[in-house]
Amino acid sequence: MTQGEPSNNADQPHADPSPAAVTFVTTEHFTLQGARASTITEATGRATMFLGTVSGGLIATAAGVGAAFYAFGLILLPTLAFVGLVTFDRALQSGIEDHGYTRRIVRLRGYYFQYAPDLAGHLLSVPRAEQLRIQGFLTVAGMVGVVTAVLAGSAAGLLAAVASGRSLVAALLAGVPVAIVVLVWLMRYQRSAWEQVSTARL
Repeated sequence: MTQGEPSNNADQPHADPSPAAVTFVTTEHFTLQGARASTITEATGRATMFLGTVSGGLIATAAGVGAAFYAFGLILLPTLAFVGLVTFDRALQSGIEDHGYTRRIVRLRGYYFQYAPDLAGHLLSVPRAEQLRIQGFLTVAGMVGVVTAVLAGSAAGLLAAVASGRSLVAALLAGVPVAIVVLVWLMRYQRSAWEQVSTARL
């Protein structure tokens, strides 16, 4: 290195950030926090709306008798299952968006520690929680997925009951496997989406 040439030594202390940089970073942090709040609110709102729709639909179905019950159920249950699939997918998207915002906030915290290392004792980093085997069922999307699988199985069971002359055995033999298949598929889809996100770059 020639005399007068700036050093690139990593141990060289960083210069204080400019006021503009500090403003940009804090504004971005605040914006990301607001975006996180929006994704959480949307996910919980959609799940609440979905569960309310399911509750009202099932009450209306239970009020029917005879042929009216089967006709109404065969129309309503598939519709509720479709709404559940849409809600599941959007809740999953919201969770992934929230995860992305969180990762960007963590990078901003690294910027804080870089220029103000004395904050390290006050802005502690939370260790990553161990993922449980049932973690997929603990998310908003996972909860919606379980209800959706039950609705799909109920629709299949009701259709089998009508086709077999109202046989309970036929309804169970058709409904239970459908519910299990739908649930397994949704959980695998969710796990695959999170695996892609965890390995993707920002």
